Amino acid sequence: MLGKAVYEQFAPHCQVLATDIDLNESWLEYGDVIDYQQILEKALKFEPDLIINLAALTDLEYCEKNPAITWKTNALGAENMALVSKKLNATHIYISTAGIFDGRQEYYNDFEQPNPLSVYAKSKYYGETAIEKMLDNYFIFRAGWMMGGGIEKDKKFINKIFKQVLEGKKELFVVEDKLGTPTYTVNFAESMFEIVQTELYGLYNMVCEGSCSRYDVAVEFIRLLGLEKKININIVDSEYFKEEYFAPRPFSEKLLNLKLSSRGIDFMKNWKECLEDYVGSYKIHLEISS
Repeated sequence: MLGKAVYEQFAPHCQVLATDIDLNESWLEYGDVIDYQQILEKALKFEPDLIINLAALTDLEYCEKNPAITWKTNALGAENMALVSKKLNATHIYISTAGIFDGRQEYYNDFEQPNPLSVYAKSKYYGETAIEKMLDNYFIFRAGWMMGGGIEKDKKFINKIFKQVLEGKKELFVVEDKLGTPTYTVNFAESMFEIVQTELYGLYNMVCEGSCSRYDVAVEFIRLLGLEKKININIVDSEYFKEEYFAPRPFSEKLLNLKLSSRGIDFMKNWKECLEDYVGSYKIHLEISS
């Protein structure tokens, strides 16, 4: 999801070596953050000035069922990439998540103490602490509810809703008891590109402006698709999905971009504006299917 947006943002301005374990784009080379020696050799040959670690397992249920590979990818992988950055004296970017908080308060600024609940969140928080201990020239950007990548790459909420639309569902069931701040991959990549040039290193919350519930996002998405008169959205609580989504999730994942705004480098837009931009890629598929 995020890799596509980051590649498209950075590639016109600099030489980019993009790696993944799933080579689903022509511009990708194979690289596995778990394999330190292999990724180091690739980096030594390329000699990057900037290393962006986007590698992560993000499916919370998968992570709960598979803790070993989750820790290796999200935690050991973060350590490995930090070691590579240190060896090459490259600036480092690590992507973290709003999910590292326990949700007991409504909003979290950059300075609040994390208390991760799930295996996924614990592994991502470990990555944060590893980067802070090992490096000086680093950026840690905490994202919220990620949206982006379109129908092919979006693994999150928006695409799950859209797949139900394509299946012809006239009724959707969406929770209202989970709160957060959406984060558009395109806007996130744009902001990352601008901020890295400031050399104002550190840890930042970086989410779109405005907060909402999952229900609010679904309502806005369906409205932007022009289907509000054809599809009903029913409010349910999280218990409704307890078997499907069994991993612990905080009640609130609302982040505040306190440091970005204080330093005058908050380039994140309102989530509704971003969703409107994103919806364009879905309308095309809607037209084709109809």
